[in-house]
Amino acid sequence: MSQQVLTEPSPKQSIGAPPANNEHRHFDFNRITDEQFNIAADHMKLDPEARLVLSSPYRELIVQLPVRMDDGRLELFHGYRVQHNAARGPYKGGIRYHPNVDLGEVRSLAALMTWKTALVDVPFGGAKGGVTVDPALLSQSELQKLTRVFAQKLDMALGVYRDIAAPDVGTNAQIMAWIMDEYGRKHGYTPAIVTGKPVNLGGSLGREAATGRGTVIITREACKRFGMDLKKATVAIQGFGNVGSWTARLIRELGATVVAVSDLYGGIHCEDGLDIDKVCAHVAATGSVVALPGAKDIDNAELLALPVDVLVPAALGGAINRDNVESIRAKLIVEAANSPVTPRADENLRKRGIRVIPDILANAGGVTVSYFEWVQNLQQFRWAEDRVNTELEQKMTAAWDAVYEVHETTKLPMRVAAYVVALRRLADAIKMRI
Repeated sequence: MSQQVLTEPSPKQSIGAPPANNEHRHFDFNRITDEQFNIAADHMKLDPEARLVLSSPYRELIVQLPVRMDDGRLELFHGYRVQHNAARGPYKGGIRYHPNVDLGEVRSLAALMTWKTALVDVPFGGAKGGVTVDPALLSQSELQKLTRVFAQKLDMALGVYRDIAAPDVGTNAQIMAWIMDEYGRKHGYTPAIVTGKPVNLGGSLGREAATGRGTVIITREACKRFGMDLKKATVAIQGFGNVGSWTARLIRELGATVVAVSDLYGGIHCEDGLDIDKVCAHVAATGSVVALPGAKDIDNAELLALPVDVLVPAALGGAINRDNVESIRAKLIVEAANSPVTPRADENLRKRGIRVIPDILANAGGVTVSYFEWVQNLQQFRWAEDRVNTELEQKMTAAWDAVYEVHETTKLPMRVAAYVVALRRLADAIKMRI
């Protein structure tokens, strides 16, 4: 999913430490999130008290994670959990394992979760967590030790009605199972403490595909409103992890032609359309989309510049920025990743008539089905997958309708319109509670 090149750690650099160039990262995601919030808050004249509360997180945790590695040496990692706001319900947000994780990134992603849960109108607040680590460099045993230590250190902040974790970049259902198990050692069997679990441990049917399915639902609605025939549309998807691969499968089922996909090793392109089943089989066999027979190998820069109808950035943030925005030729961009388009690039795209569907709307399918999973755990009753997908359809289309109505009546960009919808709901909740 990421565009980060995997490299062996330097002998002088601990694999659990932030990268040496971390302080010089090109994109300040915390600043980006703050800027987007302030633009919407200024426009809607957000209540000053609500603005004060929402402008900073409620709690930030930085924890030390010592892990005894397989070779006997002690490695030190650092983990983070930021709880941004819980006015509308318990904190909710994923846990990310990535070498570039830092407090600023986690803080930014926690705020995005607050806006996202309000936008799709589920009774959660926003949080995010992460560990500065490249999970590809750990054995399964080391990964489990790290996860269990992290769960122990976060124990005081977690709770079924306090803070519920979920998978994110670099984590998966297995890691959620370890967190659930570690939490349960102290508190008893508590499946609702995490979502995105394996189905046989209380996970929800449909959760694996949820973020991709939500992205496709929003893409479908956008094409309807903007006069684009999805059945005749060409699509390029940057990132072929969980979100990107499910987006590719499901958008193809609606008749669209996926002409290009990519992962951290590179990309592939076929003007006549890729056979997504063959791409998935190739990834399972080789670990990458690259070198698929019958497709042309390209890099991620080439993929982003393709003249397609729909471009779906589904990797990490900052993919479309001031350095490459002039090369973008898509008609519609649907943000399946978090913050894949920087504010300056967003402004450039808007001036050029390229529509952007914001992340807090486009990728909200995951947290929506996480809510359904949490409800099922509390009820101790499993829903059929058809019900999960039907409920997701209703939530996503209702969120789209709310955003599009603001967009149409105010002529605001879709991103600002989405923030306005979310902030109105948050301001109402805060006003009633303080």
